[in-house]
Amino acid sequence: MILNFSKKVMDYDVVVIGSGPGGYVGAIRCAQLGLKTALIEKYDTLGGTCLNVGCIPSKALLDSSEHFHNAKHNFDKHGIGVSSLKVDMKQMIARKNEVVEQTCGGVKFLMDKNKIDVHHGLGSFVDKNTIRITPAKGKPTTITTKNTIIATGSKPNYFPGMEPDKKRIITSTEALNLTAVPKKMIVIGGGVIGLELGSVYARLGTEIEVVEFADSIIPTMDRELGKELTKVLKKEGFKFNLQHKVQKVENKGKSVVVTALNKKDEEVSFEADYCLVAVGRKPYTEGLGLENAGVKVSERGQIETDNHLRTNVEGIYAIGDVVKGAMLAHKAEEEGVYVAEMLAGQKPHIDYNLIPGVVYTWPEVSAVGKTEEELKAAGVNYKKGSFPMRALGRARASMDIMGFVKVLADAETDEVLGVHMIAPRAADLIMEAVTAMEYRASAEDMARICHPHPTFTEATKEAALAATDDRAIHS
Repeated sequence: MILNFSKKVMDYDVVVIGSGPGGYVGAIRCAQLGLKTALIEKYDTLGGTCLNVGCIPSKALLDSSEHFHNAKHNFDKHGIGVSSLKVDMKQMIARKNEVVEQTCGGVKFLMDKNKIDVHHGLGSFVDKNTIRITPAKGKPTTITTKNTIIATGSKPNYFPGMEPDKKRIITSTEALNLTAVPKKMIVIGGGVIGLELGSVYARLGTEIEVVEFADSIIPTMDRELGKELTKVLKKEGFKFNLQHKVQKVENKGKSVVVTALNKKDEEVSFEADYCLVAVGRKPYTEGLGLENAGVKVSERGQIETDNHLRTNVEGIYAIGDVVKGAMLAHKAEEEGVYVAEMLAGQKPHIDYNLIPGVVYTWPEVSAVGKTEEELKAAGVNYKKGSFPMRALGRARASMDIMGFVKVLADAETDEVLGVHMIAPRAADLIMEAVTAMEYRASAEDMARICHPHPTFTEATKEAALAATDDRAIHS
């Protein structure tokens, strides 16, 4: 059953604006459910920020830089000799581009496979059921639709005084395409994007200095994770300036100068080859013509929706980075599927508390559920168990001994309320916790699952044991 039936014959049942993870996944699910679907993408390639200048290219560079770092610092301990080691930045970028091209091409294949019409150009509302498509070249065209899903994502954010010039003052987009390894880089922002891209260049030999307004890096995650990651990154050469408020960033030609106020309100300055502005992202809704359809936008620039991702206009939905909540590709995907299934008359569900977050440093950082700080603020009586990675035989064998796994459980019911970890392959390890919490498992349940030995997953079992009457075996 399709919502928003109209007597007028429409070109499409659903039009999705934006081909990022939320948009293209939502479009595929709509097509699978028998809805005549179109996808509008402003740029020539599909995949949005994530595939083109976000998740995929950054992970490609993180993997390449990790190989170089290990060859330089760890291979000799494994009995592997390497001589004349050097970074070929052009080849590294070329490999990254190849990964991006293959991944975006995969999305195009999926559109063809699912018989989804793809329109390239800027999509904007003429009215609630009519969308104009303005291509980079050629004349605009219009299409009509019963329902529209807005999935236009986000773009790099910045505050007054730190406006990027894309030369010396750069965003994550430019940081993915530097042709040479900088001697020094200042990173404004100690969140996910800044630390991941900072890690890429730190491993290649760049001196990284982080300027962060909060009193901890990754400030939205459990504070113990931030403390441990700080220790890890300092070993890689990172320098941290916490509780610093940036006043201005200036391009001096061959260098850049950042002026900030420290926690004593004293003016300090930092100089480097580049300044990476990584203070988050903001919704991208420019040119959508939302006013023509009457769609409401909040003061923060987010499209306002109800709990079912419906805007105030019947038949128009919004998902992903343009609405409230975490700006995560997998969150957008779930929302795209949610809207598609709702349009088909199903009753889908998303538990936002169980959407995991990941930082792809090494070791990786991941978490799901409530942080210890959130539980304290809510007055929840909880217990916790923690287990260090260095106590695992598998971790010692691979020389990945930094980090820990922490399990938080309700003190009375033993239900797992949150799991936080900094560990090798934490991005994959976290899914055990997500699955357990989806089924409202207890710490005892997790502790009694047999884990293979030797593996990194044993740390999760041991942390659950520690949360269950403090009975971890190996610590």
